Amino acid sequence: MENIKIALLQIAGTGSLQGNLQKGMEYCRKAKAQGADIVLFPEMWSNGYDIPEDIDALNRMAVTLDSTFVRSFAGLAGALGLAIAITFLEAHKPRPRNTVCLFDRNGSLRYTYAKVHTCDFGDECRLDSGEDFFVADLDTAKGTIKVGSMICYDREFPESARILMLKGAELLLVPNACPMEINRLSQLRARAYENMLAVATCNYPASQPDCNGHSTVFDGVAYLEECPVSRDTCILEAGEAEELCIVELDMDRLRNYRGREVHGNAYRRPDKYGAIIEQKVTYPFIRA
Repeated sequence: MENIKIALLQIAGTGSLQGNLQKGMEYCRKAKAQGADIVLFPEMWSNGYDIPEDIDALNRMAVTLDSTFVRSFAGLAGALGLAIAITFLEAHKPRPRNTVCLFDRNGSLRYTYAKVHTCDFGDECRLDSGEDFFVADLDTAKGTIKVGSMICYDREFPESARILMLKGAELLLVPNACPMEINRLSQLRARAYENMLAVATCNYPASQPDCNGHSTVFDGVAYLEECPVSRDTCILEAGEAEELCIVELDMDRLRNYRGREVHGNAYRRPDKYGAIIEQKVTYPFIRA
């Protein structure tokens, strides 16, 4: 299988839905011109990750799955022959959701994922959380790969990437909107390492409030048979400025690695993990 080219749109919002639609489409075209197979936006691109306290204002910002905003990216995906993972504040009852839709190169919807681990200690307390994680076969010009998504804070829970791996994911597309410093980057590195999958994360640039760029791709391949020591799984780390980043992911190497190494689901003991699904929260983790 030829290498998959992933484009991370580390770009700042314009301050309006229409502006973000036009800028997003422009950058998708640029990515296609540079050979991209998959494009990923930062978190909640439709409104630049803005969650106002006023609920009426929040609901007015939200867009539906059949809105012009979302349908425009579906149409563009089909027109360009390019998979697009578009993010938006989704109109939903009783409250909006933080959502990503993945469209394949024919413009067909592969999944709609709403953020499961919403940041309920902050502005996202005004959003509904998602109910499940999804993995889909994504048809690209290079072949079919299994893709799923986390969104930002989902990264901090090993269970997010783990369930996606168990559902067959080879690549995780992760929209983001926060400062990506050493510890958060380490979480992404760990999710890729322990599940033997690739993790592509797209953040806003430093010009966006409370963001700093550093979009990354970890390919998940820690050991090569020809090398005596482990390798750095980070194959891309962007700077802080607005930019279009394109990286090639070697799917043959990843698949060969998954077929021989010891991580992922090779030697798990799920019969010993009952406490993981315990609902009770005890000291010191109780929060108001």
